[in-house]
Amino acid sequence: MRKLTSIAAGAVMAFAGLTAMAGTPAQAAGSLEYVALGDSYASGVGAGYYDTASGDCKRSALDYPALSQAAHSEYTLKDVSCSGATIADVRNNQLSAVNSGTDIVTVTVGGNDAQFSTVVKDCLLNTDSYCKTATSWMSYYAKNQMVTELAGLYKDIKARAPQAKIIVLGYPQALSSTGTCPVVDLSAAKRTYMNGFADALAEGTKAAAAQQSVTFVDMRDTFKGHGACGSDPWINDLNNASEVFHPNLTGYLAGYSDQLNNAWG
Repeated sequence: MRKLTSIAAGAVMAFAGLTAMAGTPAQAAGSLEYVALGDSYASGVGAGYYDTASGDCKRSALDYPALSQAAHSEYTLKDVSCSGATIADVRNNQLSAVNSGTDIVTVTVGGNDAQFSTVVKDCLLNTDSYCKTATSWMSYYAKNQMVTELAGLYKDIKARAPQAKIIVLGYPQALSSTGTCPVVDLSAAKRTYMNGFADALAEGTKAAAAQQSVTFVDMRDTFKGHGACGSDPWINDLNNASEVFHPNLTGYLAGYSDQLNNAWG
């Protein structure tokens, strides 16, 4: 893992550059092109410093695409990630940003297709048994139908940018197994079920990436020991309803952007 001080320096560079160029998804100036696709985990929900011009997409100046571009200044970043995006949204609304001149593509998507927000709400507001049922149903989807849908998306990205390196970043487990969650505490059983659901999302994404021979970055080990409600969280807890169980700024700095830089090559 890169030293946190180096990552922080990159964050300052990213924030300075992106603030100056706010209002457009194309950021920074370089001879190579990097396109960032995906949902709220890609757009940086939880990191703060949102570009008001991105509206409901809630795109942060310190999302992992911006942080990694700061470490690779030879690339121009075209960040079209958007909070709430599904696989279909990426295909229909974001994929046009990718073309034959694109050199790097990153993508995190699938959680909304697996009804991540609904499952979280079901587990927060209902019994352990209800949570188990909700996570089991959507885990089955994540390890089966979602694999086919994601593989199709990755194939479409490859067709549009046949020379590009495609890097797929997965989802971490959101919850610490110990500690107390504010607002609504979660039982040990619910934490196990919800983290099992996160595992299904990660494994389904990994399987789809393998089908299309694109690079997969598994975030679970990186975030181990840093789940929400624990002693050293890199994931937002229940204090912020709109950002619950999304990485905080440290999660993007020391987690996502660090692992993306390792995979960049």
